[in-house]
Formats: sequence, C-alpha cells, structure tokens
Amino acid sequence: MFLDDYYAEDGTLRVSRQQASDFAKKIAGDFNPIHDTDAKRFCVPGDLLFALILNKYGLSQQMSFTFQGMVGDGVQLIFPEPESDTYAITINDSTGKEYLSVERTGDISMDQEMISDLSCRYVEFSGQTFPHILVPLMAENKIMLNPERPMVIYESMLINISRLDIKDPRLELTHSTFSGDGKRGNVSLEFSIISAGEVVGTGKKNLILSGLRDFEQKNIDQLVESYSQRKLAYSA
Repeated sequence: MFLDDYYAEDGTLRVSRQQASDFAKKIAGDFNPIHDTDAKRFCVPGDLLFALILNKYGLSQQMSFTFQGMVGDGVQLIFPEPESDTYAITINDSTGKEYLSVERTGDISMDQEMISDLSCRYVEFSGQTFPHILVPLMAENKIMLNPERPMVIYESMLINISRLDIKDPRLELTHSTFSGDGKRGNVSLEFSIISAGEVVGTGKKNLILSGLRDFEQKNIDQLVESYSQRKLAYSA
C-alpha cells in the first residue's frame, strides 16, 4: 500500500520526523511548518494517522476520529489487534498516553484498493486546506494566523458512507465555517464523497487554529507567498 514508506512497525508503530514530513509533502501536498523535520513543535500529520487506521481496521460506514494529542517523532503507538465486533478503538503510546480515539458503526470493508483510493483522495483534499480554503474563510471573518508561527492542527473528523462498493471516489467541499474567541478559533469543513457522479457519503473535518490576530491583507499575502515558495523549493 502507498503507506509502507511512512511508518515502521515492530510490536509498536512509529513514524519518524522524516517519514511524517515526506508524507505531508509528497502525498498530502501539505507544507504546514509543523511537519518539517526541524520543527520545534513537530507532529505527525493527522491525515497519516487517519490513513493508517483505515489500512489496519478497514472502512466502516460511520466513523468518527477524535485527536487527544500531537504525535511526536518516533512515539511508540500501540494499535490494538483488529476485531470485527470492536466499535471503539483507542490508540495509546507505550506509556499509556492516549492520542486518538475512533468510533465506528455499520458494515466494514477491508477492500484494500478501495481503502487506498479513498485515503488518497481524502489526504489530497485535506492538503488543500491552506491556502485554498482557509484564506478566504479568514478574510471573511477578519482574522488570520500568526505569520511567524502559523498553527493549524486536527481536532476531529467524521465520515458517513451509505454503501461500501464505491469506485474512484472524490471529495468535494460543501460548506466551511469559523468560530472563535480571541487568539483561538475552530474551523469546520464539510464535504461530500462522490462516486460515479453520485453522492455516496458525507464528512466533516474540524480544525483548531491558534495564535490568531486581526486580518491584514499584506500579512496574509506574505504568508501565502511564503507557503508557495516552500512548495516550489521542495519541488525543485
């Protein structure tokens, strides 16, 4: 599967800084500095954890993911052995600290081709959050990230799929909202899952934004330019 290069497993599952950074940039097209190998507040992308869950436990018709903590470099994660009648999954590290909880209901598919396709499409969709989705949303709400320390992290996400025999899925943003108070805000991104021209599911991704400040067009333009230059430099 496309995930093989982005984790190591030997009793516990670990993701190195390099693996996390490569996944963010090569697979998700996500250049959030928090995933750089030299980031002080480095964390493993939530999208990678999402894809690993689907890879190990399959795709259920209804799934919700709640992130309790940021996974750092080489943290030894324990993925419980999969059981078809397990509806709640908790991912801890070797010390017992909880990082991610998953609840699932409905039928389950272990079709690896379909799971890989959906994981890739979701990750690609998620990687477009900044600047394509967040910047217009910030402008509308007159707030912006700190250009020096932009901080956007996963809080939770859910998917609801009417059937599991889908082919070549794609994701389409349907609605986005922002709510906040002071320097902290929450963004919700709602999307449809489409297969063969038919809406077969819906989902929602919730993000936490911190270090917010009043919107300034000049500063947001600089932030977007810096982000674009990071992508260009990486491609080169």
